[in-house]
Amino acid sequence: MAQTRSFSPALAFPPELLLRAQGVRLAIFDVDGVLTDGGLYFSGEGEVLKRFNTLDGHGLKLLARAGMTPAVISGRDSAPLRARLAALGVTHLRLGTEDKLPAAEGLMAELGVNWQQVAVIGDDWPDLPVMQRAAFACSPPRAHAEVRALAHHVTAAGGGEGAAREFCDVLLMAGGRYRPLLEAHLAPEADA
Repeated sequence: MAQTRSFSPALAFPPELLLRAQGVRLAIFDVDGVLTDGGLYFSGEGEVLKRFNTLDGHGLKLLARAGMTPAVISGRDSAPLRARLAALGVTHLRLGTEDKLPAAEGLMAELGVNWQQVAVIGDDWPDLPVMQRAAFACSPPRAHAEVRALAHHVTAAGGGEGAAREFCDVLLMAGGRYRPLLEAHLAPEADA
């Protein structure tokens, strides 16, 4: 019989950051520059191709398991984006909208949450109105300077390279769900 090692989570964030992120029920993600590296790839037929990071995807799934709602608001809409979000089970979408504030307010009304229960990660000016109102705002390190200045946390990982996962990890830790979810992965139930 294999023996398991005890562990303590390796990841840690400053207590003041975790306090700011407590109580979040809705996590809003931008796409280009957050869930992707911000580059736009075009096939010879003009189809837009996007590269997504599996760490980020697992983070969105973990948020949902923890009882937080992941949502996406993006100025772009594409078949690859819709396919990726469907595969992750993300159903709260506002795509093809540059005016993100009314989109966020619509999601909030639909889910019955207020700004003190909202976290957002964005990288450019269209994200600013939502970031300014959210209880917790985050950005990747290559976000526009004004976005980084407004963010409560700038991730170590870049957009499309784990930034969204880091955002998810902060929210999971702040909500007291990180360790239980990690333990469930380390010691899954026999019938799972």
